[in-house]
Amino acid sequence: MNGPSEGELFKKVMGDTWLNLHPDIRRRFEKNPASGQPLYYRGELSELSSSRLGKLLGWITRPFINGALIPHDDYNFPVDIEVYSRPGCPHIFKQRTYRLHGRKPIRFTSYMAESEKGEVLEYVGMGLGMKLVLDIREGNLYFTSDGYFIDLFGWRMPLHHLLTPGKTYLCHRNDNPQQFNIRIEIRHALFGTTFTQVGVFREAAAPDTHKDTP
Repeated sequence: MNGPSEGELFKKVMGDTWLNLHPDIRRRFEKNPASGQPLYYRGELSELSSSRLGKLLGWITRPFINGALIPHDDYNFPVDIEVYSRPGCPHIFKQRTYRLHGRKPIRFTSYMAESEKGEVLEYVGMGLGMKLVLDIREGNLYFTSDGYFIDLFGWRMPLHHLLTPGKTYLCHRNDNPQQFNIRIEIRHALFGTTFTQVGVFREAAAPDTHKDTP
């Protein structure tokens, strides 16, 4: 039996607007990773960068949410993505492995969930998450954060936007049926862009065989 898919959640939230999305992107998100049968994507980040504030936040938060905010600059290095489900769990998990030059791989896992109000939430670790607003432009999928929060025993406590890394903007743009590109920017209201990631990814049939050493 297949597990949940991001597409099922996104379709529920977006309604008929979902049909305006490029068919390749719809197909990609509608895939259901059965338990024990993850979906794999391989790619390369052409840019990973952060501002001085971004680097400071990355080092401060590293013990708690390692990989969510990477305090390094690097270019043209491989990244692996694994999308999977867990038995009896409604969430969709996404593990990213960043293989920066000359460093040990950095792994970061987040998961998507639906709130009781029908909102799309992404949790990044230690109860920290953000609400996401989905939008479609020219057939491509855009995510914009609409507030960060800390989930304490099922109660979501909102965080003031000035105390966060900034507003997150993500664009999933289709290249062809097997390939897509991603651009992520986090912009602080006072200090400008704190983090940037730009990369291209392709669907894969199996996990990569990179060695987990620099």
